[in-house]
Amino acid sequence: MINSSKRQEKRLPPSANKFSYPAFLDLIGKTCVVVGGGRVAQRKCLPLIKSGAAVTVISPTLTPLLERYKRDGLIIHKKRGYEGRDIKTAFLVIAATDSEETNEKISRDAMTLQKLLNVVDNPSLCNFIVPSVVKRGLLTIAISTGGASPSMAKAIRKELEQLYGPEFSRYLRVIKKIRSKAMEELPNKKERERFLKKLIEKIFRS
Repeated sequence: MINSSKRQEKRLPPSANKFSYPAFLDLIGKTCVVVGGGRVAQRKCLPLIKSGAAVTVISPTLTPLLERYKRDGLIIHKKRGYEGRDIKTAFLVIAATDSEETNEKISRDAMTLQKLLNVVDNPSLCNFIVPSVVKRGLLTIAISTGGASPSMAKAIRKELEQLYGPEFSRYLRVIKKIRSKAMEELPNKKERERFLKKLIEKIFRS
């Protein structure tokens, strides 16, 4: 049996062991707070809305598009500056203001309350970052360089957008239906996996 001191010796130093855990969050019905009402906040709101989150925006002003989201009932708007109580019931928080002081306060409050927090363009204040994404219907490919090079993440995203075109949205809709039918008609797991593997190989050869 290995004692705890020996186990400790085998661990990498924190700086060498830093790794962001990749995950896709189910935000349906969950309260997500975006602090800020400018173009950056606008850009952050749309994926949250599409994910089914209950989005609240805290800002004295809104962009025209955010105003439209408000009229359409897609967001709740609190027309004022940030207050600590704004994030108490939030599942996820995004700080998208142009005030470093405000963003730092949001970060302190969110960390104290153990909330998921993203501070735009300041990874040191976050406990999660938003990756660069390629979206093709049911297909989602997330790219991150851990903050080392956003430009490289963007370049990789553009390359993947060419490699996985809009047709993959259609492919996945068809595959989903076929897989559902195969689950019923091919009860043998290995046989079903062989069938689906051949189907995927055929798509990539076409």
